[in-house]
Amino acid sequence: MSQPKENKAIQRLIIVVSILIPFIVAGLFQVKIPGVNLSFLPPIYVSLNAVTSVLLVLALMAVKKKNINLHEKLMKISMFFTLLFLIGYVAYHITSDASVFGDSNHDGIRDTNEKLAIGNSLYVYLFFLITHIVLTPLITPLVLFTYLFTYQKNFTKHRKIGKIAWPVWFYISVSGVIIYLMNMPYYN
Repeated sequence: MSQPKENKAIQRLIIVVSILIPFIVAGLFQVKIPGVNLSFLPPIYVSLNAVTSVLLVLALMAVKKKNINLHEKLMKISMFFTLLFLIGYVAYHITSDASVFGDSNHDGIRDTNEKLAIGNSLYVYLFFLITHIVLTPLITPLVLFTYLFTYQKNFTKHRKIGKIAWPVWFYISVSGVIIYLMNMPYYN
């Protein structure tokens, strides 16, 4: 009899966590810790995103081949790497100013000459950045509910949500790498 109450409590917790994380991350962007240099972090946390993308593909291949144990292990590792990414991403952004795409003189402003230099690549960059930002808050509840349904052995719901969660998670991972690579020359 306690199972349904426990399930509702876990589901409420997932919803609360899913709402809080984007607000906490956005709030932390307002925090700046002076004197701490974590400029080495972006290549590390982007590498975690790249590895996550590969792991997600391997996990999809594993489940298609009915290798459920491997699929489960790869998804757990993907969740761990995503958590490490988030920690590194937040740590970097609370200690460093954000770079501006196209700002080749690193003054924090993309002036007319810099806009001309980057041309239409700005629109490509903005497409990836905006879609990445819009989709990112969706991944926490999708992944956590998919994992919850696995834990509950409700594989029908797991598959149903997983078919949405996987492509969103994969796109977020890959687009994060693309955004970084495009913006890399403009980091201070």
